[in-house]
Amino acid sequence: MALKDLIADAIRPAVENAGFFLEDVFTSNPGNHRIVTCMIDGVAPLSLDEVTVVSREISAILDESPLLTEAFTLEVTSPGIERPLTLPRHWTKNLTRIVKATLNDDTEVSGRLTEFDEIRAILVENLKGRMKTHEVAFADIKRANVEIEFNRKDEI
Repeated sequence: MALKDLIADAIRPAVENAGFFLEDVFTSNPGNHRIVTCMIDGVAPLSLDEVTVVSREISAILDESPLLTEAFTLEVTSPGIERPLTLPRHWTKNLTRIVKATLNDDTEVSGRLTEFDEIRAILVENLKGRMKTHEVAFADIKRANVEIEFNRKDEI
């Protein structure tokens, strides 16, 4: 089993007990130093205080673990806007945001995520005041991401 998977298995219970989700673990070795990056997420956006609390818990586990015998730097982060929407909780967290979906045939659709269920998502696109609804089956989506909105206007 890869080191990142062993670390994930060791810290996942503490992350989940703190009320968060462990999205991924990354390790790198620039020079003679190891960096361990833990990506966590919550139901709502994480506050700096929440990240601090879970960072301390992860650090305590890794300090006691035989997995890392050399010095390491721990980074705890949350997923950025570029994270693909792959799980139902990702879609739930981004309800009412603009989502761009690339379909299996490489066509792209985007619009405000107004609803979804286990089969499909509804994206409503504002075309200069005219609304166009896209019903997109999850089976047809190759990749979906949230689009950055600088000046959100409640269009729907």
